[in-house]
Amino acid sequence: MAFSGLGLHLGNLSRLSNAQTRSISPENFTGEKGKGGMSVDGPAARQARDLGQGWKVSPYVVIEPGTTFTLADIQGQGAIQQIWMTLARGRLRHSILRINWDDQEQPSVECPAGDFFACGWEEFAQVSSLAVCVNPGRAFNCYWEMPFRKRARFTLENRSEEQLTVYYQINYALTDVPEDCGYFHAQFRRTNPLPYKEVYTILDDISGTGHYVGTYMAWGVNNNGWWGEGEIKFFIDGDGEFPTICGTGTEDYFCGAYNFDPHVAHAGQGQSRYVEFTTPYAGLPQVIRPDGVYKSQQRFGLYRWHIPDPVRFRSDLRVTIQALGWLPGAKEGKYLPLQDDIASVAFWYQTLPTAPFPKLPGPDYLEIG
Repeated sequence: MAFSGLGLHLGNLSRLSNAQTRSISPENFTGEKGKGGMSVDGPAARQARDLGQGWKVSPYVVIEPGTTFTLADIQGQGAIQQIWMTLARGRLRHSILRINWDDQEQPSVECPAGDFFACGWEEFAQVSSLAVCVNPGRAFNCYWEMPFRKRARFTLENRSEEQLTVYYQINYALTDVPEDCGYFHAQFRRTNPLPYKEVYTILDDISGTGHYVGTYMAWGVNNNGWWGEGEIKFFIDGDGEFPTICGTGTEDYFCGAYNFDPHVAHAGQGQSRYVEFTTPYAGLPQVIRPDGVYKSQQRFGLYRWHIPDPVRFRSDLRVTIQALGWLPGAKEGKYLPLQDDIASVAFWYQTLPTAPFPKLPGPDYLEIG
């Protein structure tokens, strides 16, 4: 969509507007016009000592252990259009990104940086999608449009015991925001292990009007065999025991089929293996295979963006998914409820206010062990 200078696409890229382009980075912390590259005492001043001001003196920030750094604090009305970030040193699951809109004290985004950018296992995985790209080496890019009407505040908390070195750039437009634009939200959750026969909750206690636009999952399997028979369910606007939308299987929801395994799909032809893929709207970009020494479980990273097919709600929304595999040795096939390590990020737009999120677990619970 493109109103008043908000996001452009190929179909309207030639249309002009009165929007003002701005950008925040360590070379211009405020995004002010004509104020970039002015630092004389940034962290790379030693490297630029023979060149002086304007020669990459402040390309990054260092966040000390146990502290929170304000990446951006934008006043006015506009829309975030792109975020680029790389954490040269630091723990992805222990680097917590938060975004607050307008005058809210409650963040609308609270998520480990790696999971927010569809890289949940603290290991690089190539992602090539419309909403998120992860490029060599460990470059995180976000293209979700994020309108705001009064203020946009981005912070990054370092929960680890080591320094966090962050290069980043937040590109945005100062422009009028139409009344029907919702606010971007992202919520992280993790359950490890999932109790037997319990259903994993991706999102609940959401109130307001909006639409659900994406899911990322970091799924660690604690059993042998296939793990993705579980159905995703969307409970919309007062649904009770049964949902309005019910999927047919985990790999189906993430736009794959037959275990993500060509061997299964083609009746035993070829070698059986999970096949990674990354597309504009869905993907399995990460498969971490056991090495027989320290990597003892299979781990998967999956995303599904509802860009052409958002799930709309008027009053409330709840999203769940089952952890369901196959019982080994069953002759005719039998489902097996799994007790896996599951983390997720739900992405959606809605009206304010944002309902309080569940308390983010401490570093030990978030640890990837």
